[in-house]
Amino acid sequence: MTDSVPESTRQTLERLYENPENRLTSLFELAPDDEQVEGPLTVFKALANEHRIRILEALRDGELCACELQVVLDAPQSTVASHLRELKDAGLVKTRRQGKWTYYRIGDTAAVQLLDLASALATDAG
Repeated sequence: MTDSVPESTRQTLERLYENPENRLTSLFELAPDDEQVEGPLTVFKALANEHRIRILEALRDGELCACELQVVLDAPQSTVASHLRELKDAGLVKTRRQGKWTYYRIGDTAAVQLLDLASALATDAG
């Protein structure tokens, strides 16, 4: 694996470290595997959309049916359904069926904490 390191990087490590090969090995050990990246990537992809953020913000106050979320988003049923599916697949929302209606709610308090953290980071960056 250390063969894939560009020569310029290798030269820099040689200047910085007494044993650059040991450092290279330790750096490769820091690289997360695909499984460690997959879960967070799914969540952040789901959050990377204005409509989905609006859905989660609306669900802070409790569950809503898809038709109510159409009003919140001012969007057609197909658009709302697509966004809800993405949020559900990421584990950010859960559903409950009652008759012919499906109700949506925040899947875990961690989702709300993540939104709050994102808001705090955006405030600090500004």
